[in-house]
Amino acid sequence: MSYDLAVWHGDMPSDDREAARVHNRLYDEYLDGDELFPVASAIADFLAALTERWPDRDTGDDTPWASTPLSEGASGPYVYITLAWSSADTASAYVAQIANRSGLVCFDPQMKALRSD
Repeated sequence: MSYDLAVWHGDMPSDDREAARVHNRLYDEYLDGDELFPVASAIADFLAALTERWPDRDTGDDTPWASTPLSEGASGPYVYITLAWSSADTASAYVAQIANRSGLVCFDPQMKALRSD
């Protein structure tokens, strides 16, 4: 079981409902289609910052990532990150913090809510 977050480069949605619509559209366009797009530099930089703290070489006990490499969930301005449930509290807060510091949108699909911590 994983805890998932979606992060993207774009305008900040006005509320959770708009964020859910944007997330669904981006997921369908960038990850659910047949074509993968080059990863936007803002997303690549974001992933680099995350893997400085927790490398994504494997899914061992000392990493919060449920699947690696993280770049496999990235396409264009969007990345879908799966976290190990046991690490979700700490890791999701860190992911949201780095996303917000980087000017990216962080959305929690489970809660259908923007993350800002």
